[in-house]
Amino acid sequence: MVRALIHMPKTARAGEVIEIRALISHPMESGYRPGADGKAVPQDIIRQFTCKYEGEQVFAAELHPAIAANPYIAFFTVATVSGTLEFTWSGDNGFSQTERMALAVTP
Repeated sequence: MVRALIHMPKTARAGEVIEIRALISHPMESGYRPGADGKAVPQDIIRQFTCKYEGEQVFAAELHPAIAANPYIAFFTVATVSGTLEFTWSGDNGFSQTERMALAVTP
């Protein structure tokens, strides 16, 4: 299991724009780098990141081999209702990681 760090406010006012920052530990091997034996290290990258707010997708990113290890993503969304944000990273070799964070919205 990999480590994911998500920074976002725990509370917000209705209609407030909030910043969300997500980082996940992952080697992001491009498949082009030679290993100790001279052969290319097999490709192993995160292909997609999505964020859903109460089941509705609010952000998505498609990642490629040129992305550095431990990809960091920052984006904004509008706080509308109290609920859960679900962050999902998926990639090569069946990799999938999902994290959930609660957001309390006040009127």
